[in-house]
Amino acid sequence: MLTVAMAAAAVSSEARHGEAAPTCSNLASGASWQIRIDYDKVTVDSYPARISDAQISWHDSTDGGNYTLDRRSGELTVVVASSTGGYFLHHRCKLEN
Repeated sequence: MLTVAMAAAAVSSEARHGEAAPTCSNLASGASWQIRIDYDKVTVDSYPARISDAQISWHDSTDGGNYTLDRRSGELTVVVASSTGGYFLHHRCKLEN
């Protein structure tokens, strides 16, 4: 039990805090924008997010997109559902180390 508690404390001490604003780019057009990640509030652009070591995911209720950011590669995948089957968009974000 003590080992589990110590492991949990080590993981939580390594978690990021504060905010980050990586720049993302559309791979096809080259257009770029920033997303705002708040690690303390667990949000991206003010939307509730799931943040793990591997990825950050959130749903943007404004555009209906489901976003997944791969924290290792910077690959940002957007899945948008529609009555015709939906579509995927692929972007790249420059993440801070």
